[in-house]
Amino acid sequence: MLADQIDADMKNAARAKDARRLGTIRMLKSQMKYREIEKGQALEDADVIAVIGSMIKQRKDSAAQYSAGGRPELAENENAEITILEAYLPRQLTDAELAALVQESVAASGARGPKDMGAVMKALMPKIGGRAEGKRVSDAVKSALSKSGA
Repeated sequence: MLADQIDADMKNAARAKDARRLGTIRMLKSQMKYREIEKGQALEDADVIAVIGSMIKQRKDSAAQYSAGGRPELAENENAEITILEAYLPRQLTDAELAALVQESVAASGARGPKDMGAVMKALMPKIGGRAEGKRVSDAVKSALSKSGA
């Protein structure tokens, strides 16, 4: 399980005295615990991937704000944490793989245009399983639907 891998990595980071990695993994474990309490049961790998995705999104937003605010050292720290967290995500889909899944979901849902985006996203997201960022998926679906209908 992914949670076991995270536990092992936390122990290894502590032994290696890798402060940044240890701190990032501790934050991840904390967020996982909050999610577990919300859910009321142990987390599955898909839940852990969702937590990691959420943390990466937060860090990307923070890094962008730090960069815009003239604090590149803080943005660099956020980007380093993103790199550590991304190591736990499954291999990301290529643009071609994502486009193929989008087309498959558009055809399966019978979507005709942009107003059917919700149905396509509902069918598509379980197939994605954390292998692409939500905004990237949304943009791909919008693009496909704008070509298929108007």
